[in-house]
Amino acid sequence: MQKIRINRDTDALIIVDLQNDFCPGGALAVPDGDIIVRVVNSLVPYFKKVYATQDWHPANHISFKEQGGVWPPHCIAGTTGAQLHPELQAGKAIRIHKGTDPEREAYSGFQGTNLTEILTSARIERLVLCGLATDYCVRATALDAIGNNFKVVIIADAVKGVDVKLGDSQKALEELVLTGVRIAYFNTIA
Repeated sequence: MQKIRINRDTDALIIVDLQNDFCPGGALAVPDGDIIVRVVNSLVPYFKKVYATQDWHPANHISFKEQGGVWPPHCIAGTTGAQLHPELQAGKAIRIHKGTDPEREAYSGFQGTNLTEILTSARIERLVLCGLATDYCVRATALDAIGNNFKVVIIADAVKGVDVKLGDSQKALEELVLTGVRIAYFNTIA
């Protein structure tokens, strides 16, 4: 597999929703979601610019079952569940809060945020994505990144999916490849 050479001036790492509520023991846990933390921590030093998206929902968010949504309450702003995983070593990451509007879904880190403007003003050209969940928020963030004219690489061993239907994560990655997203592994980063 071809090496991915990181350009510290024009590449950025996006850590998608690696939050307590999406890890084992959380309100909406991705099975074994925490196993990617080690790989994500290994990625961070390669980048000068690191961003971490976080669901940051009000208690009455539209996605919650009590409001007619499909998910249990999760990542409520300011709670322990909304915090980044405690073993994540991303202290330098700029936090991007999404899903803050009670009336709007926000799977992508670009939805309802100023992420596009932040990346453009930092002269970022390529995004390297990792985090949770492959088949939801990673997928949506990658699609919006492509739609905003960024090149995108997903580190396959630094993402984990929900797989509501067996194979959903693999299908998401296959779909993303068709849009121009490159799939790589940590051992191909240079």
